[in-house]
Amino acid sequence: MGKSTFLQDFKAFAMKGNVIDMAVGVVIGGAFGKIVSSLVANVIMPPIGLLVGGVNFTDLKWVMKAAEIGADGKEIAPAVTLDYGQFLQATFDFLIIAFAIFLFIRLITKLTTKKQAEVAAAPPTPPAPTKEEVLLTEIRDLLKEKNN
Repeated sequence: MGKSTFLQDFKAFAMKGNVIDMAVGVVIGGAFGKIVSSLVANVIMPPIGLLVGGVNFTDLKWVMKAAEIGADGKEIAPAVTLDYGQFLQATFDFLIIAFAIFLFIRLITKLTTKKQAEVAAAPPTPPAPTKEEVLLTEIRDLLKEKNN
């Protein structure tokens, strides 16, 4: 009995709108992340690299120990390197993506605020009174005149 209740509870949880919305958001976010990564890597970073002297940040590294090459010219042990260029590239990517998301959220907030201000500024006009309301208003006014 406890097992079926557990499964029913899990099914109810998984079928809630918020969980499904979140799942859709994660999938779309993953696809959007690929677009943003391509934008950063292929559109934004090349001009930045050109501005700083044609440096490709991902190639920057500090060789702590050179590769060991055997007598036959084959590599015995690979070089030990500190690839700080990869870190710089990831940091730049993060900053650019964070800035782009900030601009996007700021734009949405401004549009939402503007739309809310327009709705609040123009209160809806009341509907025209019905025939019964007009008749009742006339009766009320006549009764006031009679009492005065």
